[in-house]
Amino acid sequence: MSIRFDAFCFGSIRIDGITYKHDVVIDQGQVRKRKKKPSKKFRGEFGHTPLSAEEEIPWTCRRLVIGTGTGALPVMDEVKREAARRKIKLLILPTLEAIEELKQQHPRDINAILHVTAEKKSDPKASNP
Repeated sequence: MSIRFDAFCFGSIRIDGITYKHDVVIDQGQVRKRKKKPSKKFRGEFGHTPLSAEEEIPWTCRRLVIGTGTGALPVMDEVKREAARRKIKLLILPTLEAIEELKQQHPRDINAILHVTAEKKSDPKASNP
């Protein structure tokens, strides 16, 4: 069973003919909503709700792809350490690149968390005259 990515744009992703307007988790070919509530307590530290190891991360895979939107989704170090401990190859890419990576893999070999709704925040100290 392969997953078909029909479209991706800021704020939504279309997978197998279904449009999702929220972050998604792909776990062995099954798509579900990312439940980020356990990570919300870290938001102040990152300025954006990060991906933490307290979420339901789909660890049953050889490779885990994390799509960061346009680069805005922070991935906590504990997630990186857990992937290394489990000997899972972790790929952290902008969501568009993550989708391209996923298209080349069999769903049983690779899982994903795709962030679809946030743009990277500009530096508030930078100003445009």
